This record gives sequence, C-alpha cells and structure tokens, in this order.
Amino acid sequence: MTSQKITASASGTWKLGDLTVHRIGFGAMRLPQHGEALADGAVPRDRDRAIRVLRRAVELGVNHIDTAAFYFSPLRSANELINRALAPYPDDLVIATKVGPGRDPSGRWLPHATPGQLRGQVEENLRQLGRDHLDVVNLRIVGDGSIAERFGALAELREAGLVRHVGLSNVRPHHLAEAQAIAPVVCVQNMYGIGAPSEQRELLDLCGRQRLAFVPFYSIAGAGRTAGATADHDPRVRAVARAHGVSAAQVRLAWTLHQGAHVLAIPGTGDLGHLAQNVAAGSLRLSEAELAALDSAAGGDGPRAS
Repeated sequence: MTSQKITASASGTWKLGDLTVHRIGFGAMRLPQHGEALADGAVPRDRDRAIRVLRRAVELGVNHIDTAAFYFSPLRSANELINRALAPYPDDLVIATKVGPGRDPSGRWLPHATPGQLRGQVEENLRQLGRDHLDVVNLRIVGDGSIAERFGALAELREAGLVRHVGLSNVRPHHLAEAQAIAPVVCVQNMYGIGAPSEQRELLDLCGRQRLAFVPFYSIAGAGRTAGATADHDPRVRAVARAHGVSAAQVRLAWTLHQGAHVLAIPGTGDLGHLAQNVAAGSLRLSEAELAALDSAAGGDGPRAS
C-alpha cells in the first residue's frame, strides 16, 4: 500500500448532523508537544512542523479535526496551531472540540466546568480558533451522574448560534438518553479499539442503531492512552499487518473502521509519515477471516455493527 497516494476519501463518509466528513479525520491532542500528551512540562513541538502536518492533513482530504482548548503544552496550543495553519478555513472543514475539562496555565487539571462555566470554555475555543461559531462541541464528562444541567447549558449555546451541533464524550448509554431528551446529539466520543473494555461495545452498537457517529479515541494508543501508540501488539494484529505489508497501527485503525459505517477515526500525530499512514489505513480492507482473528484479539463476542 503506497501511503503517499491515498487520501481520506478512501475511508468513505458519514455525517455529523448536516456536516459530511470523511471517516478518517485528525486528532490534535498530540500536536502541541513531543512525548506524552497533556503532561506537565511537555516539550513543545516545532511550530512549523506542526503547521505542515495540519496543512498536509487537509491536502490528503481530511475534513474532520478533533481538538480542545485544553490541548496545549508550554508555548503551543492545538487550537492556535489549527488557526495559524488553516484559517481562512476550507468550506468543508469540520472542527469538533470538547468542553468540560480545563487546565490552568501551568498545565495542572482544574475541576470540570460547572454549567455556568461552559460558556466561557466555548468562547475560549472560539477565540483560539478564530471562529464565530463552533461546528461540533462535545461535552466530556467523568462519572455516572446526571449531565442534564451541563448538557442543557450547551443546548442553550446551540440555540444562541455559538454552537452548530452538540455531542458527548466519555459517556455511558444512560447519558446519551438523558442528553437526547434535551437536544439532538450528533456523535459520541468514547475510548474504543482492539483491547478496549467490552462494555464500550454496547455504546458503539447503540449509536449504530440510531445512525449516530461513534468517534473512538485511543484506537491506536490502546492502553498507552496519552503516552501514545502501544508497541505491545497482539500476534494476531502483527500477522494481519505482515499479510498486507502495513503497520500494526494501520491494522488497528482499519479494524476500528470496520466496526460500522458510523465509526469515525481521529488518529493524531505530529509526524508527516505517520499522518500519511493513518490516512491510508482508511483504504485497508480486511477479510472476514482477518476480522474474526482481530475480533478475538479484541475480546469481541458479537457481530460488528452495520
């Protein structure tokens, strides 16, 4: 597979509300720094290189970028890099961001935003991105408690025109139902990939039945999470990678996309070579036998969503 010649269109398309995106997108979490993301004192990435990666992503057909105001390192902010690299923005580019978590200027985590503080977080994303509205804003939560007040605050910002669409991140099925009683939800962002906890499958399938976008994070990193791509790949993953002449990371991405047409991938990187490989993974077609082997590596116990 010649990565440099494959664009994001090979992955197909899905909709975030009324916005059509290619199923391979780009996650900006790793862009501001080298090494582990969101770590105090992380080494900033070279500004020009980060900008080249973003521009190359768009050249390769990526039209869905996932970001957040809390994605920053000393001297580098993902949102401001996106603004510098891509504004004025292409008409078809969809930028999704997250609110709820926050970090102080030193990088230390703050308590999650109250309903009254969410507007300030939305306005900070608007300022950093240089936008007059946000395409998609996901409410990221921690815990099992009610999200009604916080999601209701986002719904009000949607009604006010600051936000076009709203979604959820790091949630459980009952959160989705609670949010949908307040306003339309266009996507759910949760951890998912080979080796992810089996309970995440329930939400992926639920989104498939409702034709909502499911946007997995850590599809490549797996248990490595913010530290980045794992090197401890299952032998079954390595075997499929060898058969196709691709990397194990590309197999992990392809497997994720095969879980349903509603699944969108947002792999992130600060490396041009890895970017091309991530985009090319959208063209990788796995056989039923390969999918069955990878399902067993993932601990899967049921059919993929259609």
